[in-house]
Amino acid sequence: MALITLGLSHHSAPVEARERLAFTEADLPAALARLRALPGVEEAAILSTCNRTEIHAVASVDDEARLLEWWRRELNAPQDYIHQFVYTHRDQAAVLHSLRVAAGLDSMIIGEPQILGQMKQSFATAQSQRVLGPVLSRLFQHSFAVAKLARSQTQVGAHPVSVAYAAVQMAKRIFTDFRSTTALLIGAGETVQLLARHLRGQGVQRLIVANRSLDKAEKLAREVQGYAIPLTDLAAYLPDVDLLVSSTAARGHILERAAMETAIKKRRRKPVFMIDLAMPRDIDPRIGQLEDIYLYTLDDLRDVVQDNLKARTEAAKQAEVLIAEYALEFTRWLEGRDAGATIAQIRAQARAHRDDVLDKARRRLANGATAEEVMTFVADTLSNKLLHAPSAQLRAASSVEQAMLVTSARKLFDLPDDEG
Repeated sequence: MALITLGLSHHSAPVEARERLAFTEADLPAALARLRALPGVEEAAILSTCNRTEIHAVASVDDEARLLEWWRRELNAPQDYIHQFVYTHRDQAAVLHSLRVAAGLDSMIIGEPQILGQMKQSFATAQSQRVLGPVLSRLFQHSFAVAKLARSQTQVGAHPVSVAYAAVQMAKRIFTDFRSTTALLIGAGETVQLLARHLRGQGVQRLIVANRSLDKAEKLAREVQGYAIPLTDLAAYLPDVDLLVSSTAARGHILERAAMETAIKKRRRKPVFMIDLAMPRDIDPRIGQLEDIYLYTLDDLRDVVQDNLKARTEAAKQAEVLIAEYALEFTRWLEGRDAGATIAQIRAQARAHRDDVLDKARRRLANGATAEEVMTFVADTLSNKLLHAPSAQLRAASSVEQAMLVTSARKLFDLPDDEG
């Protein structure tokens, strides 16, 4: 069995392909169950964001073609469409890739923190569907711990930037003064939250948040001193909007061309700056053909992103060295993994401790100790012998290794979730 990653990202595929081959949040649970049910797939996970979709699996290398075909069929993509965009990583390369992704080193904006949260959500979804096993569970946890270490020991996360930040920087090229601008944000997720804070910080006075869930829109609107509307009221507000940014998880367009055509007539040639940060896209691409509409997508942010990359290049080099070391550490574990042999060694060691303690107990009995005293001696000594090595290893482990060992120990010893 091999650890396999099949994926596509902004490095390998244009926005149209990423959109075509992405899974929605609502689709993931059922898709994971079908993926795990494929013959030969022992573990599975799916990471699907605006800039990447990846299939993670523990399966035979011979099953890679079957995994790709499953992905194509799952999203009804044309024959051979997927092959031109997909990259493949196996074993050590898959480990290194996961660690780089978690640390933000493979992101459009180096060091951005959103991908780590998205990976954690991917992990949680896979856990809830019971499609993970020891390899992918450990890889996710290892990736999270190493990403945290990379951000704390290097400057890769310094000078906070994000796709939301890049969107604001692009908008600043159009609007010299945000104070007279009306901004409409569609969605209430992490990207929109960041965007709302950036825009408020730039002086936007009128900030409208539209979302399918009005409660979520109202919560964000209160935070940024804006106001919330339901998506059903979107058309009524479009004529007043100078800047519109959308980032939802919807499958299909939130904003159609007809609605924007009506709005632009009422604006009397006043331009509208629009950014679609969603994948699949929220805004009908044909809107970009309208006069006085300036529509940009994720791929258009690349120029803005390049300016941000310069400040993080040296820090990224340091992070790459650190990540390579921890990728090698995980690979050694992967290569040496043999549960059957390990269980046999644990049992053999336990029997050796038992025999040693029983031998000492018999001598104590022969020397006149009472049965109660010998029973206490056996219980205490055997417990100490069995727990000494794991306890010592936990104490001596590095911070990253200790975090993973603690998680594994709590599971192995069936400890309650409450550590207190």
